[in-house]
Amino acid sequence: MSADHLLAIDCGTQSVRALLFDLRGNLVCKARVPIEPYYSQKPGWAEQRPEYYWESLSQACQKLWLSSPVPKEAVAGVALTTQRATMICVDRDGRPLRPAIVWLDQRRTTGLDPVGGLWGLAFKLARASETVAYFQAEAEANWIRTHQPDLWARTHKYLFLSGYLTRMLTGRYVDSVACQVGYVPFDYKHLGWAGRRDWKWQAVAVDSDRLPQLVPPAGLLGEVTREAAEFTGIPAGLPVVAAAADKACEVIGAGCLEPHVACLSYGTTATINTTHRKYVEPIPLIPPYPAAVPGAYSLEIQIYRGYWMVSWFKQEFGHREMRIAEERGVEPETLFDELVNQVPPGSMGLVLQPYWSPGVKVPGPEAKGAVIGFGDVHTRAHLYRAILEGLAYALREGRERTEKRSGVPIVELRVAGGGSQSDAALQITADIFGLPAARPHTYEASGLGASIDIAVGLKLQPDFRTAVGEMTRIGRVFEPNPSTSAVYDQLYRLVYKKMYARLQPLYEQIRRITGYPAIPSA
Repeated sequence: MSADHLLAIDCGTQSVRALLFDLRGNLVCKARVPIEPYYSQKPGWAEQRPEYYWESLSQACQKLWLSSPVPKEAVAGVALTTQRATMICVDRDGRPLRPAIVWLDQRRTTGLDPVGGLWGLAFKLARASETVAYFQAEAEANWIRTHQPDLWARTHKYLFLSGYLTRMLTGRYVDSVACQVGYVPFDYKHLGWAGRRDWKWQAVAVDSDRLPQLVPPAGLLGEVTREAAEFTGIPAGLPVVAAAADKACEVIGAGCLEPHVACLSYGTTATINTTHRKYVEPIPLIPPYPAAVPGAYSLEIQIYRGYWMVSWFKQEFGHREMRIAEERGVEPETLFDELVNQVPPGSMGLVLQPYWSPGVKVPGPEAKGAVIGFGDVHTRAHLYRAILEGLAYALREGRERTEKRSGVPIVELRVAGGGSQSDAALQITADIFGLPAARPHTYEASGLGASIDIAVGLKLQPDFRTAVGEMTRIGRVFEPNPSTSAVYDQLYRLVYKKMYARLQPLYEQIRRITGYPAIPSA
């Protein structure tokens, strides 16, 4: 029997999914295990037991084998794609020393010594000292070293979730280059650990021997051990191929291999990504991330807690729709789309800027969310539509910034992530961008991207261009409405783009008076 199926394991924020794809990119079988994103011992903390991820992964795999029409012997290889920037400390036996610090964690480390020497002077001259201080304050390793020094001294390896799960599968401390997205001493331009003189070694309290070996996407990380096989049911000896973090896998799984095709991800963090062979910083000092293709970069503009706002609205104001959806046995998105469609484009002048969480540079660390234009005609339906419109405005702004920095016009859109299941959101996106917005043929775009890495790595597809062409397709396409696009274009240019500059001095005063968001003191 030929081994022509691919096992992708997608460990996200809300669930772990075991996915079987064939070489045409068809999802043959799927098993999903919901997970608790985190628990919080103190306000702003977000932690989870590392073992919980492994237990959930094993459960998802065992569940897959029970329903799969494909025998295990037909599986050629396995790859992991995981949530980014979730950090784990392990001892010499690979046992976790503390809970994982999840990417949603909001703790900061204050009082750190600033980066000094020539680097410090250079940052002062470039007016980048606050950006570097933000990096230091956000680094989980700095918090652990400062507040749990004995535990840090016992830390043998400091790993992303991807590196921890790879160790559980293969017994090796190794990880994909394309999973290194977080506050670690990584050289994003050269796609490897930073050189000895790089400022990041000063900024982050990690020694090089605490970090894993890195392998480029589509490279071999190792093989499934007998012990891992007993837990997961994955055949022992199966090759484990390097993939990438979930956003990067989603980009190629959506078919966005060329820089003129953008992938909009409507997830907890909303993003616009494009794949480039040239190193381009989408925002000065903010690097592009490693792509799921070796030697390539994923230019990314983030709207932190982007589609979190949609979930927030549903939780706070959408009980009626959630209840009716459950009674009718339909997806809640159907009823929320009906809510959106009650309101005309532009939400009768209600304009939202989605800066609910401060950024590093754009928007600045003082930023806050804003909603302007309220009147007595506005209802919760107007607010909900304004949220969707505001997110699309912010991503259009990201498109323009990407085009300006890269010199490559974006002429095609693919939309993935949980929010992509809303027809209303896709139509609003098409109208605000003035471009057709297409769903990938499968909702599991990140898992498909990981499968593409397996296919190329094991020579089941000759190269990434062929693999993406063979394994990805466009699903439904939403065409822009010219008259609606004209309304949105005026609101975007004449109102939305001017909001931040007008409100920024007030944000600074709010920050000064209330102390929120805090100013990093590193």
